[in-house]
Amino acid sequence: MSRFVLITPNPEFERRMQLAVAGIHGSLQVFQADYLPEGPHDFIRQLVGEPPEVLILGPGLPEEGCLKLAAVMDLQYPEVSVVLVVPETKEVVLQAMRSGVRDLLDPTTDPDSIRVMLERASLAAAGRRRGLAPGTSEHADHGEGGRVIAVMSPKGGVGKTTVATNLAVGLGKSAPMSVVIVDLDLQFGDVASGLMLDPEHTITDAVVGAASQDSMILKTYLTVHPAGIYALCAPRNPVEMDRITGEHVTRLLTQLRQEFHYIVVDTAPGLGEHVLATLEQATDAVWICGMDVPSIRGLRTGFQILTELDLVPDQRHVVLNMTDRRGGLTLQDIEATIGAPVDVALPRSKTLPFSTNKGVPILQDGSRDSASKGLRQLVERFKPDWEARPHKKLHRRAVVQ
Repeated sequence: MSRFVLITPNPEFERRMQLAVAGIHGSLQVFQADYLPEGPHDFIRQLVGEPPEVLILGPGLPEEGCLKLAAVMDLQYPEVSVVLVVPETKEVVLQAMRSGVRDLLDPTTDPDSIRVMLERASLAAAGRRRGLAPGTSEHADHGEGGRVIAVMSPKGGVGKTTVATNLAVGLGKSAPMSVVIVDLDLQFGDVASGLMLDPEHTITDAVVGAASQDSMILKTYLTVHPAGIYALCAPRNPVEMDRITGEHVTRLLTQLRQEFHYIVVDTAPGLGEHVLATLEQATDAVWICGMDVPSIRGLRTGFQILTELDLVPDQRHVVLNMTDRRGGLTLQDIEATIGAPVDVALPRSKTLPFSTNKGVPILQDGSRDSASKGLRQLVERFKPDWEARPHKKLHRRAVVQ
């Protein structure tokens, strides 16, 4: 059971914290004080059992004293995540980072957002207790960090964003707060609307300034989704695309790989500069193809170009979307044309586009749609035990309905 300690003289914030903790079945001990203990031992010795997982320094406490206490906690109790509740400014972010503060929280935050922050801080504390920095233990199999999954298509209109958002939400169920979806369709990206988000910051903010140099600051530019994942959304103005280079994309993905288990990248159609930069970092490519001749030929051409450029990721996953036996094409026709097997087939569905328009992926609301089975199969391909499965299950042929 998670254990949290809150120090604050603010009864309203304490009430919201109690509501948040009740939602995750954790225990909370509150010190109602407008002053700080001289050191960690002064309040830890008043607790029963082991030190807490998360220490929350609430509103009403002296900011300078909080930063000093956080620095001492980071040295003496590195397994405890310290959260500072203050209005966020660039100066505070930098000072908090240097003091070892795990997260910042606005004093007006609602209980649901507080709950997400507590879960995130608890995961970080668990990682430290295992003797590893957050996000590194699960990355050991990949050597350089988490898996970068590029969701791609040579042409638009084939459901790429729908697949990307469902993939991120599905992965988030097995790896909560360890998945981030990045919208790299910089001109017309729809991840924000597909997840019903109104982001305060976008990718433009994340690739310039302090965020591009420090992962903790970068995390403050991400938007938290109720499904337990993060999102970095496309610019609000398509003109901002010109400010983002391939080098920016490379640095961004390198940072995110060190912090998250899975980075799902919803790319723009085609093979532009930002897509190629993504592929240089990608461990996996999910190719979305419609059941029509232009889409299939485009996919074949894309494979050929990337093979010549030596930019085909080690793991390739082909998803045939909007399948229909009455379309005049067979699965064998498609596989022969693209020169690769189809791994997942998603049948034509009324629920899937409706869920996208509603902003709630079907893997989030648990709809029993005909396409949800295929989406879950796609998610399974990224589970740690996938390669260890029996050969027949690993290479089971997709079925067109």
